[in-house]
Amino acid sequence: MLSVTRPTPSHFGIFVTDTERMVDFYTQVFGLTVTDRGQGRTFKSELVFMSASPDQHHQLVLASGRPEEASFSTVMQISFAVPSIQHIRDIQALALARGATNLRGLNHGNALSIYFSDPEGNTVEVYIDTPYYVAQPHGDALDLSKSDEELMRETEAICRADPTFMPLEEWRAKFQRVAPSA
Repeated sequence: MLSVTRPTPSHFGIFVTDTERMVDFYTQVFGLTVTDRGQGRTFKSELVFMSASPDQHHQLVLASGRPEEASFSTVMQISFAVPSIQHIRDIQALALARGATNLRGLNHGNALSIYFSDPEGNTVEVYIDTPYYVAQPHGDALDLSKSDEELMRETEAICRADPTFMPLEEWRAKFQRVAPSA
């Protein structure tokens, strides 16, 4: 059971046109596990529930019913946190091999991210947090051909040059002071 002290974003669902193609994409690229699937009783779509964590029954739900003629996805982005920069590189290769398009990398200062379109045009972000805070939006080019050490040195320099820079722990302490109490 997920433990929360206030309303907390926990999962998301998207409408899809080709359910099996999208299940294949998200299970193969991100290693998600299908936890349940079936026809909705009140929500009359085929629903596929997926998770990366045994603590959450589902983190992503794919729902059939997206019209094939839908040329624009209303999904701003689906974001996946990963444990290392190498994971970003590995997922980039897997995603491209499975039909992802529009790949771009951004150094947000507080995170290193790649973005791409999944096979149905939804924007997906894969990122790792850094130990820094700078005001957002912030986006410098990210070159994943550089070593992890070089990327982190560049990121620290970019952040320290920004007038909004602070160590992440300082930002977290500030957040705690202004967040509503449980």
